[in-house]
Amino acid sequence: MGAVTPPDYPTLFFFEVGQWWDYAMLLLVVALLAGAAWLAQRNMWVVLALFVVVPIALTIFWWPHSTAGTASAGWFPIVKQYSALAGSLCLVALQIFPRLRHNHWYLIIPPAILAVNIAEAVVRDFQCYGIHGVDPSQGMVTWGGPWNIMNGIAGILNLLAISGWVGIFVSKGKERALIWGDLTIGWIIAYDLWNLAYVYNCLADRAWYSGVALLASCTIPALMRCGRGAWIQYRAYTLTLWSAVVLTFPHFMHDSMFAHRSAHNPWAMLILSAAALVANVWVFAAHVRTIVSKRRNPLTQEVHADEATYASWVRDLASDEDKELIAARLGTTPDKAGFTSESGAPAWSGRSRVQLHQPTPESAHR
Repeated sequence: MGAVTPPDYPTLFFFEVGQWWDYAMLLLVVALLAGAAWLAQRNMWVVLALFVVVPIALTIFWWPHSTAGTASAGWFPIVKQYSALAGSLCLVALQIFPRLRHNHWYLIIPPAILAVNIAEAVVRDFQCYGIHGVDPSQGMVTWGGPWNIMNGIAGILNLLAISGWVGIFVSKGKERALIWGDLTIGWIIAYDLWNLAYVYNCLADRAWYSGVALLASCTIPALMRCGRGAWIQYRAYTLTLWSAVVLTFPHFMHDSMFAHRSAHNPWAMLILSAAALVANVWVFAAHVRTIVSKRRNPLTQEVHADEATYASWVRDLASDEDKELIAARLGTTPDKAGFTSESGAPAWSGRSRVQLHQPTPESAHR
């Protein structure tokens, strides 16, 4: 499986054995990130504090000093933090300014940022194929191998399956969640497998928190009723918050008592990357099949809007105006698309009920 030098500490399959507090801290990080994102989604004062006041204050008074002598030193990590922050704020703007929600040019920003982030990681995965030992750019041990190529291909497929951004809408009610239904549950799981494999392959000793914890903090809410359809918002917010934590406490993942290192297991890298590749091949194939069979244009239409889960999100969360717009792009009506509470039964059953109640010639003369 290649000349991978095993670590000199006890390991399990993916990570070191560690201490109980490593696992407790993982759960705490997940809860804090998800909770902060949940609050930011619902309260503009929280947004102002977390995404404006705190970053500006830390940029001036703390980050230039806290990162000195670490892998996060210099202005480049701070610039990356602000790029993540810009992505979060562009989503916030959709909540605040209704006119932006139907501006097709503005709606290109979220998928563009997502695609660029995936593309950057794909390039990095291919680069790491040729690294065997300490990566001079990161100061961490990296073992390149076929897993990098497999996962790079998985990332490309995941990127190509992004669609339906024209259908992003803000949910009705006080939550004002940003719903992007074409990022289906299947796509999210495929993305998580790819991203976890990327972090495990290329940033191995950061994968416990920057991989497992960070992905769990946005995916768990997206699988719950409170976060259904809003994965992109949780992903952007938790990524922004975690980037700030890394800059504020740069020793946390590296040499603190809570640091939890990778097992640097080649079989773990291979299996994780293979799972990511299989999942993304399946998602991409299903995506293409839907586009072809239903003649959908992924640049101007929602590809999966008439599928059960997506339809339930639209039915429960979208305004009447958004229901009309989504249905119109599909060439149908909200009722026929299953977007209204009265449209639970298929159209044919409704017609059958009407026919059953039509009078027969015999009954007309009674």
